[in-house]
Amino acid sequence: MQWEQLTAPKLQNAVHEVGLCVLPVGALEKHFEHLPLGTDGLNAHKICCLAAEAEAAVVFPPHWFGQIHEARCYPGTIAIDPILTVRLLMNVCDEIARNGFAKIIVYNGHGGNTHLLHYLRQIMLAQRKSYAVYLTDWHVDEKRQEQQKAILDTEYGGHACEWETSLTMGTHPELVKMEALAGQAAAPLGRLKHLTGVKTPVSFYADHPDHYAGDATSASPAKGRALLKLHVDSVVEYIRAVKSDEVTPALMREFYDRCDELGRSGSS
Repeated sequence: MQWEQLTAPKLQNAVHEVGLCVLPVGALEKHFEHLPLGTDGLNAHKICCLAAEAEAAVVFPPHWFGQIHEARCYPGTIAIDPILTVRLLMNVCDEIARNGFAKIIVYNGHGGNTHLLHYLRQIMLAQRKSYAVYLTDWHVDEKRQEQQKAILDTEYGGHACEWETSLTMGTHPELVKMEALAGQAAAPLGRLKHLTGVKTPVSFYADHPDHYAGDATSASPAKGRALLKLHVDSVVEYIRAVKSDEVTPALMREFYDRCDELGRSGSS
């Protein structure tokens, strides 16, 4: 079930029947010359929608406004103010919950969101919430990692690479322009290799100034379909696990209660 396609009564029914919403989070950024700007959100949303067909859940529209300041120098990037980015994500989760959902799976489709979304998960404890957030991302679960590795011909990647290009061929083949790739690959330039064990704001840019990491030339629709199935199957299992989880909500209530009791006991 896609949130934006439901009528108001059907959404209300879904709250009572399913009780769980999946929020796919991506970004708008350059994916070299051959993939669309919305690759991360498009892929994440498609994976979640297919998973929700197998295990009922409501899928929110793609949240495009992730952390992507490292791509501000390329056309098409939308990089929202950092504080607003966090507030907006929190507000979206609050609004999903205000509509009745007690569980939200935040599904990350963009590597640059990793630290942002872990921070979002942590600050859910700053004040009492009526809902629990569960965070996962585009990595397949452990038991499927070897299967994914066997599908791919290349080991190095990370952005607009064989994996991401193949996956997009599986989700939105009409948006992939392999002719624009022109047979190019992108190994890391190592311009900051003298800083062993240190990260800087331009670490990714230093290695990949064209915002391309890997070799997409061996990508194919067949690989994309195989990868898509692995990712969808993983998300189906995540949804089932979250639906049956009663421990996290109970622990969150316990945590909030102890916070409230701490304040009361300190004033007596």
